[in-house]
Amino acid sequence: MTFKNLIFDLDGTLIEPKTGITRAIVYALKHYGIEIPESDYDSLTPFIGPPLTESFSRYFGFDDAKSREAVEKYREYYAITGLFECSVYPGIPQLLLQLQQAGVPVYLATSKPQVFAETLLKHLELDHYFTLIAGSTLDHTRDQKSQVLNWLLCQEQLKPEDCLMIGDRHYDVEGARACGIDTVAVGYGYGSQEEFDLCAPAYRAETVEALAELLQRLT
Repeated sequence: MTFKNLIFDLDGTLIEPKTGITRAIVYALKHYGIEIPESDYDSLTPFIGPPLTESFSRYFGFDDAKSREAVEKYREYYAITGLFECSVYPGIPQLLLQLQQAGVPVYLATSKPQVFAETLLKHLELDHYFTLIAGSTLDHTRDQKSQVLNWLLCQEQLKPEDCLMIGDRHYDVEGARACGIDTVAVGYGYGSQEEFDLCAPAYRAETVEALAELLQRLT
């Protein structure tokens, strides 16, 4: 099977975002008197991927209003500093260049606010590889990955069966499946093998190199 369009997730797929995200979470939690020692920052990595409101609710028991307020506190740090506390995974720029040279349209779909994703990719000098960058909205009206993907499909008038989503969490697989899109789950991000066994992506790639080889066969 071949695909005409590729849609990439951002955090855990193209970039390693842990430092900026965990520091922003710590900043937000401090507002509520919750102190997280630096030695425990890794315990916050489950926040990477899903909508933040869901994570504040799941891991700290915040109700909807408090979760949304916590996200606003998170953004006070993240928008200024945390956004740039990340790094591009080795091999990703070369992969994107390879796809561009092959004439494959590449898109981005992230749960991160679209304005943040656009700013970050421009800062990392990767924005020119993407036909369209799609993300969530600051007012939470487009938070779920399926909502972001549906918006992208409508904006670009893409057929789901022509698209392949590349992501690192079950949120990517399930969100894409809800839109009729097949998925590649990458093993170098924040998803576990057990997670992938449960959500059953169409394809898997353990490394960036393996992903590049797979995409060459599928496009």
